[in-house]
Parts: sequence; structure tokens; C-alpha cells
Amino acid sequence: MTAIEPDDQEEKPLDPAMESVRRKMVRLQIVSGAIMFVSLMAVFGAVVYKTMREPKGTTSTAATSGVPSDGPLAATVSLPLGFKVQSTSFSAGQILFYGETVEGRNKALVFDLTTGRTVADILVTGN
Repeated sequence: MTAIEPDDQEEKPLDPAMESVRRKMVRLQIVSGAIMFVSLMAVFGAVVYKTMREPKGTTSTAATSGVPSDGPLAATVSLPLGFKVQSTSFSAGQILFYGETVEGRNKALVFDLTTGRTVADILVTGN
């Protein structure tokens, strides 16, 4: 069998230049680890702060869309006489009415729920 000498099992001391490099690497690793830990704690702190804080002015996400959370909204939209609604769409508190006028022209009307008035009257023409 092969005999293992005890000298091979013990670590030999590094020369002074390599020992200096090893110390610098250990110091760099400790500093980098500390910076990463502090950064991670800052991120967790920001997440906790954002989740625990109440939004300004509102307590519900429904209020940001212009629809009150305490009850239904009542509004009246005045469409032109004879306007035939072909489709509607709702987004960000605004309703789009797309249809045809009495003259046969295509038109889009945008009604804003927060202001209670028509904010756009768009005539759609083809080429």
C-alpha cells in the first residue's frame, strides 16, 4: 500500500505575497457581503413601507377609475338625435360610443364619468 507522509497532509505556509493577496480577498469578501446584506434590508424595508402605507386621498382602487365605491354612479349621456350606437367600450372612467349619425356618417363619442360630459366628438371618415 502507499504510505502517506504526514508532511503532505499539513498545509504548508504561504509565501508573504500570497498571504497578502489572501487577506485582501477575505477582506473584499466580507465588505461585499456586508454591502449586499445592507442593500437587501433596504429593499425589504421599502417593500414593507409601501405595503403598510395608505394611498393618498383614497382608500379603494375603485375610486381611481372614477367610479365611487359607496354606491352606483348616475349619469346622463346626450347623444345626437338619430345616433345609432354600434358598439361601446369602457376604459379609465371613460365610455366610447361608436355609431352612425342620421346622415350615415360614422362617429365616435367619448363620455367622461368623472366630469359628467362628452369630452370628444370624432367624425370617422374612410379613404
